[in-house]
Amino acid sequence: MIVLALTVAAATLVVGVVVTLLIRVLPSLRLQIASLAFVTVVLPLAAVLVSGWVMFHMGDDVKILAVAAASACAAIGAGLFLAREIGRHVERLRAASADFAAGHLAARAPTGGPAELAELGAAFNAMAANLESLFDARRELVAMASHDLRTPVASISVMLEAVADGVATIDEYLPALRDHTRRLARLIDDMFELARLDAGALALEQRRTDLAPLIDGCLRGIEADARAKNITLERRLPAGVEATCDGAQVERVIYNLLTNALRHTPADGTIAVAATDRANEVEIAVEDTGEGVAAGSEGRIFERFWRGERARTAASGDGAGLGLAIARALVEAQGGRIWLERRDGGGTRFAFTLPHVAR
Repeated sequence: MIVLALTVAAATLVVGVVVTLLIRVLPSLRLQIASLAFVTVVLPLAAVLVSGWVMFHMGDDVKILAVAAASACAAIGAGLFLAREIGRHVERLRAASADFAAGHLAARAPTGGPAELAELGAAFNAMAANLESLFDARRELVAMASHDLRTPVASISVMLEAVADGVATIDEYLPALRDHTRRLARLIDDMFELARLDAGALALEQRRTDLAPLIDGCLRGIEADARAKNITLERRLPAGVEATCDGAQVERVIYNLLTNALRHTPADGTIAVAATDRANEVEIAVEDTGEGVAAGSEGRIFERFWRGERARTAASGDGAGLGLAIARALVEAQGGRIWLERRDGGGTRFAFTLPHVAR
């Protein structure tokens, strides 16, 4: 009896393994699930039939075997139904992914059905939304970059034609030509810098850095312009504040924020630089009493080529709109974060963090 049981069990196991390997090569998930349900029912039933044939020679147990066969058929039917339902949900996911791959960026997958397929649909939708926003940002980036490049090129072309036609002398247009050339060079440099940051190709030398000399140097850099506009510069730093960072790049971020504050702060205003030493990070903030930013623009002000007022142009002093995008990329590349706050009394507060010096 024991030998029979072991023989039937071993044969069932071998057949089950072989059939399972064959099921894996079936072309669709629906067929694999249905075949698996079929096998999980047929193998035990076959084992019962073999055992009954050996032990009872197919005698009085026909009713029991009939009941077992009926139960097996019901299980197979349930497996087929389940495979059909799962296959339907998978097909809808496949159709959504095919639409998205064909360029329909608004295509979204259903989020119904079993929990795993619902999570897969939600993950697909999140990916699709991120890619759609990325493509929108790329289109806007190309449009804005083309505009900011085309304007000075057109001006240079007009001035050169005027000189060539003898309408004007080169001395008349030389200062303007020099300004436009500088603007183009600055824009190209900024775009190249952003491309390097996106690719992770910018080498950063992060080391223990005293922030006070960096901040003092940036304040001295705008001191003359601030004095001309009668703007007060304030420095609020604790003694010995240090961070782990690339000093040259942090200085660039601070100077960018200070010049931005100087541009938008009216005469008799105030610009302050403050640093706060926290447990795991150092926060540096640039505050001003300027015109502030429009409500709802806090999340977009760090986007490339974005300007608070679309009517403004680089000629009015806002630049190409890449400075804050570069500042964010430089801060994030060093493990920090940067954000903007609207001050209750008017003006803005730009703040960013840097990793604290490990103790």
